[in-house]
Amino acid sequence: MTKILISGGTVVTMDPKIGDLPTGDVLIDGNRIEAVAPRIQADDVQVIDARGTVVIPGLVNAHMHTWQTGLRGLASNWTVLEYFKKMHAGLATLFQPSDIYIANLVGALNQINCGTTTLADWCHNNPTPAHTDAGIDGLVESGIRAVFFHGSPKPDPKPGQKPFWEVPHPRSEVERLLKTRFTSSESLVSLGLAILGPHYSTYDVAVDDFKLAREFGLIASMHCAGGAARVPDGWDRLAQEGLLGDNNNIVHGNDLTDAQLRFMLDQGVSFSLTPETEMFQGHGFAITGRLRKMGHQPSLGVDLESCISGDMFTVARMAMATQRAFDNAESKQLHQKLPDTSTITAREALSWITIEGAKMLKMSDRIGSLTPGKQADVVMVRMDDLNMLPVHDPVAAVVTQTSLSNIDTVLVEGAIQKRHGKLLFGALAERQNSLQQSGGRIVHDLQKLVALQH
Repeated sequence: MTKILISGGTVVTMDPKIGDLPTGDVLIDGNRIEAVAPRIQADDVQVIDARGTVVIPGLVNAHMHTWQTGLRGLASNWTVLEYFKKMHAGLATLFQPSDIYIANLVGALNQINCGTTTLADWCHNNPTPAHTDAGIDGLVESGIRAVFFHGSPKPDPKPGQKPFWEVPHPRSEVERLLKTRFTSSESLVSLGLAILGPHYSTYDVAVDDFKLAREFGLIASMHCAGGAARVPDGWDRLAQEGLLGDNNNIVHGNDLTDAQLRFMLDQGVSFSLTPETEMFQGHGFAITGRLRKMGHQPSLGVDLESCISGDMFTVARMAMATQRAFDNAESKQLHQKLPDTSTITAREALSWITIEGAKMLKMSDRIGSLTPGKQADVVMVRMDDLNMLPVHDPVAAVVTQTSLSNIDTVLVEGAIQKRHGKLLFGALAERQNSLQQSGGRIVHDLQKLVALQH
């Protein structure tokens, strides 16, 4: 395979040992970064001219329900309680496997388009194995790096059915997926579990699901926010039984006590925050500052494209700005003045969507920084565009100024997925049309169903 030399850009490695290069090169051999240096001499290489760009690691979206891509904007005016009723008990029940497939495919392509190279896809609308396989197929076809977090749907129970919160995660389906869909550690798409946790299930179900994830060595991610917990003392009981560990990931966590947070962090539990969606829907304010005071950092996610945009730069800005606002208000209250300088730097915010996302997915040895030996997930951001120049601080420019239009080039595992601002995926217009038809049919079917019920 021909090597690729990304040449002459400003390189922000996010690797503290290498640092930033005002002008530098990145040499890629196959799917890995071979070298990062101010100047690299190499023969028989494909040269990508990076002059006028900042070269950064591919972004990590640590939490998104990609299956909702075809319903963009529908939930933008809903509280979280409306969302449960209208999405999970309504629209979600009308999805066919083909709807999951096209949503995951186009949603993942949009992530690549926005500079995200790794996606934690939290799929909790998969009532049949066919739905699950379709979601995986969409991710694989897109070319993104992803962890498919296998979840479970949340419809209203029919007569004679157990409600979803009393149903353990299906062991047989996890075993099937590991035997048929996730047989290679080299695949770009791997498996995780999107479990209910004690916030959304009975305690016995939570215990069963925690043990299932640990048995198979899988990350178990779970929501902790939105309405009252089904088992208010669930986290404390799980802690007492020794079931919390570094394979557990909590999304949101807004109402956890400081004591609970400290214990979870001590056990290696990771936290993925979605600040914009949390504020939109009523979960509360993100716990960014609480984690930082305890010496830890969050990973970040979009959560819902049915609610907000899929751009991780916006997510990082939102997280940074809201926490700075809290810190500023606290300083004025305690000291009658603003802090001497901003409490969060742009570099720290960039770490939330790069190296911290990698840590959450247990991929720090593979992604998150431009480090020789790691996978070649690379993004080039144009710095000579109208909205970007002049660039005085490349990290600040990337975090605070970048929009979708500035994402020039994206590589996932050494494969060029976007170049000169254009996705290279074939038949993109056809896939967009399929998504349009899918979303339209689902909404239409729900309207017909509501009309019949009345």
